[in-house]
Amino acid sequence: MGTVTEVDVLIVGAGISGINAAYRIAESCPELTYLMVDRRDQLGGTWDLFRYPGIRSDSDFYTLCYPFYPWTGENSIVDGDEILSYLQAVTTRFGIDEHMQFGTRVHAMNWTDAEAHWTVDATVNDAPMTIRARFVVMCTGYYDYDNPYDPGFTGTESFGGTLIHPQFWPSDLELDGKRVTVIGSGATAITLVPSLAAAGARVTMLQRTPSYVMVAPRRDPLADRLRKVLPSGMAHQIIRAKNTALQVAVYQACRRAPQTMRKLLRKGAITGTGSEALVDEHFNPPYDPWDQRLCVAPRGDIFRAIRAGDVHLITASIDRFEADGIRLTDGSLVEADIVITATGLSIQLLGGVAVSVDGAPADLSQAVAYRGAMLSGVPNLAFCLGYINLSWTMRADMTARLVARILRRMLDSGTDRVTPVLPDTLGESGPFLDMQAGYIARAADRLPRATKTYPWAMAQNFVRDAWATNRADLDDGLEWSKAEKPDLAKTS
Repeated sequence: MGTVTEVDVLIVGAGISGINAAYRIAESCPELTYLMVDRRDQLGGTWDLFRYPGIRSDSDFYTLCYPFYPWTGENSIVDGDEILSYLQAVTTRFGIDEHMQFGTRVHAMNWTDAEAHWTVDATVNDAPMTIRARFVVMCTGYYDYDNPYDPGFTGTESFGGTLIHPQFWPSDLELDGKRVTVIGSGATAITLVPSLAAAGARVTMLQRTPSYVMVAPRRDPLADRLRKVLPSGMAHQIIRAKNTALQVAVYQACRRAPQTMRKLLRKGAITGTGSEALVDEHFNPPYDPWDQRLCVAPRGDIFRAIRAGDVHLITASIDRFEADGIRLTDGSLVEADIVITATGLSIQLLGGVAVSVDGAPADLSQAVAYRGAMLSGVPNLAFCLGYINLSWTMRADMTARLVARILRRMLDSGTDRVTPVLPDTLGESGPFLDMQAGYIARAADRLPRATKTYPWAMAQNFVRDAWATNRADLDDGLEWSKAEKPDLAKTS
């Protein structure tokens, strides 16, 4: 059995979401003990995992950072190492680092209803560990860290060069002078391609389906001006509100006037590349803007690399890999020393942890999400999933504050068990994540469901979500009860 640890709240995951949850829980419920665990050796989650050249935020950092700790850096689009430094500063400032335990992998967890606690099976550096917790918050993101999406390309074993997925970037990879082909057209490829060219690689971007790319400034001129004349906290709130409104407006414009936005994005790409023909061939997706994620290029870096002749674009279908490169279906060969498969993610909710209630496995696909943060029929368990069309933290902080409210009520009311319970007249449920992106579609049958109405909705709409969630009636959709052996707040 190994060591046994008892806490009131267990937070799994030490990335943006987990740190956010820790702050909000400590803020609202200082009498509760909590432990944050992560399988990795340091904090950061996504920002520690991805080490490929150019890794950066794909939205402005004024909305990606926390509302309670203003961003004071120069840039609005921020590099991965700056994000890690920011997170480290947050955990030190608020004492969150004292509650962190790394090298801890959670394998399974079982809820015992009579005693109202979770028994969590984990390993710490491969040694067994048991954690008993009254409430668990899963902040593990939404994709599989170990198994990225594999399209199943034919003949990869015959390729004589180096084959890499961005999730497993080698630290000693030599790029200067190498023929590098990046397969993909999403956010990772759009980030990688200009960075590889800047490192001296001879880059080919091979995409099967184009993406829309929007140019964004690296710095925010208004932020620079406001921070000169206003206190940092006030300036940050204004910038954050402005950028949130801008992101929401762009998304709504894409959904409501797709043809207009298609023309504007096309015009921006033509300005960046200097070629109308090139844009119509390689940046002209067959779907509307924001049917799939809209990519961001700070200062149009990918367009500038293309215009400078540092990047060659190919839009085609792949037949197979060969010793010297990639054979396309038209018969041509893309020669390569290095191939990078930026082909997408595999979704994995709750970090792949096996969850059961009184020994019965919980089927996530049969659950309906309560306010995008809990699962019907599963007590005292919350999870965090950020927005797809907005900065992740905008949703993560909303969820963290909701969880903190729930825990505060449990303490104040003396209850020990809170369970989302579906009404008899639920109405029609649909996809939990309502977007046409391939990685979401591939996982639809493994994800919980959602409806169009709260508390069982999760809209990709910050204004609607914030209005409904921040004002939530905690008796609507939640059942509160006492356990036979209550001890949620041992320390209170």
